[in-house]
Amino acid sequence: MHHTLLYILALLFAVFLLVLLARKLKIAYPIFLVLAGLGICFIPGVPTLHLDPDLIFLIFLPPLLYEAAWYTSWNDFWKWKRPIILLAFGLVFFTSSIVAYASVALIPGFTLALGFLLGGIVSPPDAVAAASVLKGMSVPKRLMTILEGESLVNDASSLIVFRFALLAAISGSFSLQEAVVQFFLVAGMGVVVGLVGANFMYLIHRYLPTNVAIDAALTVMTPYLLFLLAEQFHFSGVMAVVSGGLYMSYRSHEVFQNGSTRLNMLGVWTTMIFVMNALVFILIGLELPEIIQGLGEYSVIQAIKYSLWVSVLVILLRFLWVYPAAHLPRWISRKVRKEPSPGWKGPLVISWAGMRGVVSLATALSIPLYLTDGVAFPQRNLILFITFGVILVTLVFQGLTLPFILRIIHLEEIDAVVPAEIQRAGIQKHLNQIALAELKGIEGNDWLNIFKAKLEREEQPQPLSVKKREEFHAVLLKIYSLQRKELFKLRRENAFSDEEIRRAELQLDLDEMSITGAEH
Repeated sequence: MHHTLLYILALLFAVFLLVLLARKLKIAYPIFLVLAGLGICFIPGVPTLHLDPDLIFLIFLPPLLYEAAWYTSWNDFWKWKRPIILLAFGLVFFTSSIVAYASVALIPGFTLALGFLLGGIVSPPDAVAAASVLKGMSVPKRLMTILEGESLVNDASSLIVFRFALLAAISGSFSLQEAVVQFFLVAGMGVVVGLVGANFMYLIHRYLPTNVAIDAALTVMTPYLLFLLAEQFHFSGVMAVVSGGLYMSYRSHEVFQNGSTRLNMLGVWTTMIFVMNALVFILIGLELPEIIQGLGEYSVIQAIKYSLWVSVLVILLRFLWVYPAAHLPRWISRKVRKEPSPGWKGPLVISWAGMRGVVSLATALSIPLYLTDGVAFPQRNLILFITFGVILVTLVFQGLTLPFILRIIHLEEIDAVVPAEIQRAGIQKHLNQIALAELKGIEGNDWLNIFKAKLEREEQPQPLSVKKREEFHAVLLKIYSLQRKELFKLRRENAFSDEEIRRAELQLDLDEMSITGAEH
């Protein structure tokens, strides 16, 4: 065990070095992760690792989904809800169904339940991969919002499809009508459980005397608690985590009222999610040799062929869905026709950005080893091999070519979007007004002139005494608290983009930290 742990740590360190290389080469790091996973299986003497599939599902998926929900803008999500829902539900079911029937026709011995299992695994694209590839490139706000919103919801919908298909594969029976009814029941009640659980956690953060460390620990516990609570009642733990994450994100201003907590959480979650992404690809790399040996009646050449077929199929299906979904509503609804036309460039980018990633891999690894009667789960190794092949093809091929496509088509913003610089200036104007109004109400001190000098980064004519500096810092902390409330109001009114409001909130956190230092 010690030897295996040391081996994994060494591999994790090597993966970190690859990520640094990816940053140096300005290539999306998920591409290097999947290549690292592939390379691990060729290392001589690589240890065989056996982990409980249910444990993989429980450990990795709740925090990955919760983090995605936390950074999703609810206002932007709601604005573009139509294309997001069409992709997140419509495309997932479309892809899962076509992959299911195609795999039955193409792969000998594949049942329809196994086909839907594979379809549910490979249907959701990965927002982290797309965002990493598109980072630093000029991409319209609408497209990024749609891609991020789609990835959040389609993870939930695809995992529900996966769970139903898994149940059908284990039980040997499947009723479409019953599955549809159960889908809406478990998904809807999962949302209810998520909102109730998140509200409970909100009350703990808001009204109990927590500190920085406890707040961070509670946020890490929250997705697991929401998931387990929903699953305990046989509802969708995935929908509970997503809905709870959206709720907590929207009320984060009220929940975490000091900069130390938010900055500490940012560091904790950034590190945890990055390590989890790396670990999942290391796990598949450690399992690949055994997966290849366990292909049984299928040769490696056949498995590669099936992987390429499914990869091409999911890429084509995304094109077949995205273009009609972008233009048919405009032909049907007069209201939709008033919106700017997406043209052909936007749908092209959305179609080509359908890269699969860590959620698909973690889901595939969660397939049980055995059926309830002790018989080995049919085609498990082949499904894992195909999943890794689809991730490899979409991440490497589409991920490396997407930047070139963007440069060729010269994609421009088609919606009326206020430039970031103007938004920042507008937000800062609101915050300065709050500060000046507060300072003008304080008599007997020259805090107003001192604050103006601070804004203009000027030195004080006379240094403040220790007592005066402490008094001024107390005034500033009160101002920062009022300014955070103003930012929450601006977010609720949808006056500025969530991205710029988060940026302003981060700056307030840093300003507060410069006064209070790190709290424990």
